[in-house]
Amino acid sequence: MDRLQAMQVFTRVVETNSFSRAADTLNLPRPTVSTVIQSLEAHLGVRLLQRTTRRLNLTPDGAAYYERCVRILSDIEETEAAFSHATTGPRGKLRVDMPGALGRMIVMPRIHEFHARFPQVDVMIGIGDRNVDLVQDGIDLAIRIGTLSDSSLVARRLGLYQRLTVASPMYLERHGRPETIDDLHDHVAVNYFFSRTGRLMDFAFWIDGHRVELKMRSALAVNDAEAHIAAVLNGIGIAQSGHFMSYGHVEAGRLVELFPEHRHRPVPISAVYPHNRHLSPTVRVFVDWMAEIFEQSPLINYGLSDVPTAPARDAAGDTVAQEDV
Repeated sequence: MDRLQAMQVFTRVVETNSFSRAADTLNLPRPTVSTVIQSLEAHLGVRLLQRTTRRLNLTPDGAAYYERCVRILSDIEETEAAFSHATTGPRGKLRVDMPGALGRMIVMPRIHEFHARFPQVDVMIGIGDRNVDLVQDGIDLAIRIGTLSDSSLVARRLGLYQRLTVASPMYLERHGRPETIDDLHDHVAVNYFFSRTGRLMDFAFWIDGHRVELKMRSALAVNDAEAHIAAVLNGIGIAQSGHFMSYGHVEAGRLVELFPEHRHRPVPISAVYPHNRHLSPTVRVFVDWMAEIFEQSPLINYGLSDVPTAPARDAAGDTVAQEDV
């Protein structure tokens, strides 16, 4: 039995809580994963996992063994990276997840630059607004938008996300321009809803130092950022859309920003990853590269200089709640 592989298989089964998902993320047949775990338990002479029809639970021995495996595997990865990275650069597979609009507009137009710089890193990028579980789905790294909430993942801030309240000249010509926030009750919105919960995203404003939320009558609701901005451009209603998607349209006159003095404070755009990936050279170079392109992107930074951010906890060691998108 290859004890190092057995440790890798065992930790992945624990982290994904599934033999099948562990097999998929390790590119192994499922029977192989089951055989490895059985052989490992026989070798150690203890039961590591309690299996039920619905989930896997660690035994006390399994929990202790898992903690030691994580430390050992991290030490091995760090040791190998210290030597291989210096001579050949980072290598291996990297699974990344990111929101659709950010991925298509910011990352994908420049991904060829990362490949040219690190040709031995095989990147698998999932693009969409599904709220994935990084550990259970075997994701090494994700881009998330929102305020920081807990310490289950490591996070690094990449930029800022701010919503603008916008409408098309066509809509304003037909329905008039709202002069106050209260006037919005007489208008219709293109709303955004969250796929996981079906909840509509409330309009949010910053008034006299406080967050003020408003529910607007809906003309249309979508769960895709690009469909959202397309509907606004076509004059269906008023919306609050991400700065990086709407600011260029405002500059070109295709959209009009409403209540710029009451923009809600922006929230972080963060790269997040599990604690056991913080020493991975592939994760490190991809995060550094994303920080570089986000800093250079006018779509992220233009018009947001010296803007105070919404109150949030320190990014170090925190993950994000994906509700502010």
